[in-house]
Amino acid sequence: MQNNFPFDATPADPGRLDAWLRLAFADGIGPVAARRLLAAFGLPGQIWQAQFSALCAVVSPRQAATLLAPPSGRQRERMEATLDWLQTPGRAVVTLADAAYPAALLNIPDPPLLLYVRGDAALLSAPALAVVGSRHATVQGRAHAMRFSEELSHAGLSIVSGLAMGIDAAAHEGGLRGAGSTVAVIGTGCDIDYPSRNRELAERIAQGGCIVSEYALGTPPLSANFPRRNRVISGLAQAVLVVEAAARSGSLITARMAAEQGRDVFAIPGSIHAPLSKGCHQLIRQGAKLVETTQDILEELPLRQAVAGIAQAQAAAGQLPDDDDPASLLVMRAMGHDPVDVDTLVQRCGLDAAALAAILLGLELQGRVEVLPGAHYRYVA
Repeated sequence: MQNNFPFDATPADPGRLDAWLRLAFADGIGPVAARRLLAAFGLPGQIWQAQFSALCAVVSPRQAATLLAPPSGRQRERMEATLDWLQTPGRAVVTLADAAYPAALLNIPDPPLLLYVRGDAALLSAPALAVVGSRHATVQGRAHAMRFSEELSHAGLSIVSGLAMGIDAAAHEGGLRGAGSTVAVIGTGCDIDYPSRNRELAERIAQGGCIVSEYALGTPPLSANFPRRNRVISGLAQAVLVVEAAARSGSLITARMAAEQGRDVFAIPGSIHAPLSKGCHQLIRQGAKLVETTQDILEELPLRQAVAGIAQAQAAAGQLPDDDDPASLLVMRAMGHDPVDVDTLVQRCGLDAAALAAILLGLELQGRVEVLPGAHYRYVA
């Protein structure tokens, strides 16, 4: 492959992607050392402008020598393969310094240096909920995961999960059905379909959602990578919902990481006799919030503040929201099918009266709600 990058030289722009790839693929330089170097010298290209002695103040002499040596043949091959992969539309590599890098991940202790993306990278910064659980889920567990994910996606949340069998796959299916879509965080390279049984689902996510990995192209499904992948699942989300989990489950690792990152943890309870309920019950005993409906989650998340801002901006501009925007969806979910008055809706949705009135008028004109005697409203379609 012909390339335009002088891999042997320091790029004129130290923030160029080839400089990031050279750092990521440098032999013996792991993510911890890479972050130390970035903290000390700035953008990757500036690392190679440093003197050997300055590098040795941050990493070992052997690592410093590696950094100052020209890229090896293997490094060149990996860099060129990545650049070649990027020629296909819908693919991206987002660096730690990119504006597109999700702010939520910047706040975790060990953010990935690079994110390899297939699909809509903007979803990485959207309000999100992680939905995780057992690979060997029950029929009821998969149904819960799909229903909760679909309803929360309709409410404007992106559904983040790990593309595994069971709960993960059901969560992605539900997320794809709603406006918020879904993000799959994988533990392999973005060019590898794993598990193979989810290949068709992965393709649909790449078309209508987002697949993301911190691992370089060609990285196989190594067992050590999946627990590490879980910190990105929780890091991208405002909260984590555990649907089904055994007493010893990878989902509990995700929940623990979420708590350490300052995220809320929700869990769906089940039968005291069901093995896949024991992990959820353990989380609830440890302080996770027990949930029975999606409304239980929406009432806890700061998403309501964002939705209120959307609604109030539309009201101020004299715009009538449509039934697909998050504010309208939140009102319809809060309304249910029983008649409800405006004051109750204000309390349930966290909107002011003017914003709510604009939404109700728009929904009434669309035939989605009807006005009943006594200024009560009912969702009809």
